[in-house]
Formats: sequence, C-alpha cells, structure tokens
Amino acid sequence: MNLAVRKSDRFLLCRANLLHLYCQSTTLMKIFSADQIRKLDAYTIQHEPISSIDLMERAAMAFCQWFVQQFPDRNKEIHIFCGPGNNGGDGLAIARMLGKDFYEVKTYLLRLSPNLSPDAAENLRRLNHFEGNNKTVELTENDAFPEVPNNSIVIDAIFGSGLNKPLSPYLAGHISDLNQHPATKIAVDIPSGMFADQHTEGISFHADWTFSFEFPKRAFFYAENQHRVGNWVYESIGLHPDFIENEPTPYFLMDEKRTKQLIRQRHRHDHKGSFGHALLVAGSYGKIGAAVLAARACYRSGAGLVTVHAPKCGYEILQIAIPEAMVSVDGHQYAVTSFQEELSRYKAIGVGCGIGTNDMTAHALADLLGRTTVPVVLDADALNLLAGHPDFFKILPKNSILTPHPREFERMFGPSANDFERNDLQMKKAQELGVFLILKGANSSIATPDGQCFFNNTGNPGMATGGSGDVLTGILTGLLAQGYSPLEACQLGVYLHGLAGDLAMNDLQQEALLAGDITSHLGRAFKKLKSCNHEN
Repeated sequence: MNLAVRKSDRFLLCRANLLHLYCQSTTLMKIFSADQIRKLDAYTIQHEPISSIDLMERAAMAFCQWFVQQFPDRNKEIHIFCGPGNNGGDGLAIARMLGKDFYEVKTYLLRLSPNLSPDAAENLRRLNHFEGNNKTVELTENDAFPEVPNNSIVIDAIFGSGLNKPLSPYLAGHISDLNQHPATKIAVDIPSGMFADQHTEGISFHADWTFSFEFPKRAFFYAENQHRVGNWVYESIGLHPDFIENEPTPYFLMDEKRTKQLIRQRHRHDHKGSFGHALLVAGSYGKIGAAVLAARACYRSGAGLVTVHAPKCGYEILQIAIPEAMVSVDGHQYAVTSFQEELSRYKAIGVGCGIGTNDMTAHALADLLGRTTVPVVLDADALNLLAGHPDFFKILPKNSILTPHPREFERMFGPSANDFERNDLQMKKAQELGVFLILKGANSSIATPDGQCFFNNTGNPGMATGGSGDVLTGILTGLLAQGYSPLEACQLGVYLHGLAGDLAMNDLQQEALLAGDITSHLGRAFKKLKSCNHEN
C-alpha cells in the first residue's frame, strides 16, 4: 500500500510539473495523429526514462481519478471489456484500481489473438493477483458477450487508436448490441472501432463519455462522430514535453489559457479612435434584424466606432435599435446596391448579414471587394454571392475571413464525402485563396493561409439559432477594427462567441437561448477569459 501511494505521488508530481510547463506556454495545444502519439509514448519511455508498464499505470491512474469524481456511486456494477493489446492492458489496470477503490468490477478479456501484448499480460497477472476482484472471464470468438444489467457502467478498452481496419463481424455484432444497451458507456482513449485520423465507415462503440490520454483525437471534433464519442475529456499522463514542443502538426486546440493571452491591454488615455472604425454592410427588406445583431456584437467586442451601411428601409430601425451606431443609407429602398463613400476611413469591414443575393447587391459586393484595402469578414449572403459568382474569389482581399456553415461551404466549394474530407478541403482552399476560413459548427475550425487548423471547444447546441452567425460577424469585424491580426481575431472571436453562448446557456438553458443573448453575455465572457487562472 505504501508503495502504491508513493507511485501515485510521483505520478501526480510528474503530471503537475507537465501541466505547469504547459500552462506557462503561449502555444496552443497540439493535436497529434495516432502514429505521432505512439512515437511520443516511445520517446517518453526512452527519455524520462520510464518503463512502458509504469506509463500504462499512469494512464490507468489518470482515468480512475477522473472516473471516481464523475461516478462516485459504488453500488453500480462496472463491466470492463478488454482487448489483447495495450488498450486492453489499460482496461485491466483500470479494473484493478477501481476494485481497490471498492467498486464492484467484472472484467472480460477478449482473446481475439493468440497472445497478449507484454503489458497487457503483466496487468492480467496483477489483476488476478488482486484478491478483492472477481477473476477475469476470458472470451473467444465462440463465446457470447455476458448479460449486462441496465443500471451499470460499461467500459470499452478493446481497441485503441492503433486500429487500422474495421471490426470483425463477431465484435461488430456484440458492440452493436452494447450500443443499444441503456447502461452508461465509457471508452478508454477512443471508442473501439473508430479511427482517430480518418473517416469511420463501420460499426464502433458508441460512448456516452470518452476519456482520452494526453490529447483529444482529431476525429473527436467532427459531427459525424458525435454518437461514437459522446462527451469527451482528456488528461495528461506526463508524456514528454520536449517531444510535444518539437513535433510538428497543422492541428491545434484553442483553450482558455492561451486565448486569454490574445486580449490587448487598454490604456487610460485611449479614446474611441484608438479602437478603430468598423463598417458593416448588412440588412435588406425583412432582414434588418441581421444588421442590428451584427452591429451590437461589433460594439460589444470593443470597436470604437461602428457604421452600418443598409438600405433606406432600415434607417429608422437601426437608429432606434442601436443608437450608438452610425447609419450609411443606401440609395435603394430595400437592398444594398452601391457604396458612394470612401472606404479608407474604416479599419475593418464586415459584409453579408441579411443582404440578399440579387444582381444589384452582387455588383455592390464586387465593387467593395475591388476597392477595399483592409481584410473583409464575409458571411451569409456574401458567401452565397461568392458561390454564385466564382470570379469574385479573384478579387478577395488577402487575409480576409470567410465564415461559412457546412451548407454555405458546400455551395462555394462543392460537396464532401465526410467531415475529414471537408476539413481537408477547407485547409486547401484557405491556402489557395490566401484567406482565413472558419467552418462553423459544434467545434468550429479555423483554417489559415499558411496551412494550420485551429479547433474551438466553446459553444453549445443552444447557439444553433437564427442570428448567431450575424453575432460572430460583428465580433470578428470589431476585433479587426481594433487592430487584432486576422488570425488573432479568428481565434479570440470564435472562442469568445462560444464562451458567451455557454454563459448564456447557464442562465437561460439551451432551448431558450437567442442570438442576442450571446451578445449580451460578451462582457461576462471577456471577464471570465481575463480572469482565468493558470493554476486551474
């Protein structure tokens, strides 16, 4: 027992040291491929140094610490299904640790190959040596899976991220049955049958929770896998920071600590001119609300001055709804048709919210893109006009920001077979066009002109409501007007947009959330981001 405590203390100290180093870094979290993670494991084993079995012990301990907090009820049976490889070894170690913590654990080892991995074999020996746990039941492909009570927890530790082929018919059938079971289902590192770095066609385990070691997997960020992954969490297991720092990857996860560092300090003698003048080209007959939402968000993001260019029918509405904004009135009663004013007075331009797609508006958009010298945020109907006039792509100002949802993205660039393919196309088009492409969704992704991709992890389904995109356009335009670079504006804007939505959800619940609630919670989002604690 004393030895176990000392090992636990060493693990916690190692993880705390790694987290301290990570929290001091200004670098966003990297997302590695399954092959890179295997290399990282090997590097850690060689350079820490640590044995592979002790590294597996760390991983199991990290899982169990999370599990005990998340599922403290010792009255529920836990059924752990383990494969013959190292993911199964994790599961066997987890079974031993949870048994020691007085959970009722039933463990099933699937003999899907003649031999176990060395670390799985050692953890089987340790588990069988532990007197407080039931003996492990071994299953072959001739055996049916055991009956699992409804009020229980199923832990999947059959296959990890190294899987490179579909599940066998035997496993696919039994996992399909488990997926229909009402038990709470948890995957260790990744759901069995799911690929970390490519589209998954076949059957996989459908987890309610997925606990990933060290980093989330790229596959976790895509809508096509939401029923496979469920809620996902990740924890450090003390993998070597030198490898993490030096290993290249185009994929990153934005988080609170690093995003906080983007916020610029304001000074006592700053004035409204210090924070830029933003132009929003928005609204048409019946859609002036889009202009109102964008303008309010633009101001709430910190812009010093905001002008809205809108058709005549929007003048009174805008002056009453947002008196802080100035209104530039188009010559047309119902649509945006031209820009007579000098664009050089503006530090940033956002265009598209509710403008419609008629030919006069298309001509006005082409004129604006051809004359402006600053990056432009294009959303909604501006994107639909690009889709209908591909020659407009040639006059897009470099480093502009495009913010399509999946359907708008498809209109511009064509269909994709799956989310991996769409993300690859997103990154390709961002480089080809020299723009920032924000593909909106549950984990909005930002593709950059230099080939990087940043995933966001704020936001919730309550934000899936009309006007949320207008709010994001306003935020992005306001940040650009203040002098944030296009990359900084994308990262900070997308994160704040989702965080404000999360704060609004906490107050109002998802079903009742409106786009305007996102804007009204932006101040709290800034406050929370500024006050985030590096020690958390």
